[in-house]
Amino acid sequence: MEEIVVTAIVFFGIYQIIKLFSDHFLKRKIINSGHFEKADILGPAVENIEKENRYPSLKWGLIAFMGGLGLIIIETIRVNRPEFINVHDAFMPLGIELVFISAGFLLYFFIANRKSN
Repeated sequence: MEEIVVTAIVFFGIYQIIKLFSDHFLKRKIINSGHFEKADILGPAVENIEKENRYPSLKWGLIAFMGGLGLIIIETIRVNRPEFINVHDAFMPLGIELVFISAGFLLYFFIANRKSN
């Protein structure tokens, strides 16, 4: 089973490298022929990328803040109530941390949507 997974990963990597080079050469050929407006056929336009991710520092700042807050909550619970979180029961801290990280993503989503409207 392991050999199949390794083989699939190697072929997928080779496919991605070939696709990268072929897209690059096709874009270069389109641009050299003077068709600048058609150069984004092979990938998303630059305006769409900037529109999707307007506030990257806000996003990663909120995620890091909420992740750190989750770790603080986990440590506080572990110190004050050791029966809730012990070393052998690792699902509770993982769940708490994932909830806080997802809350950071949701908070970013709501802030970005409010600013765009």
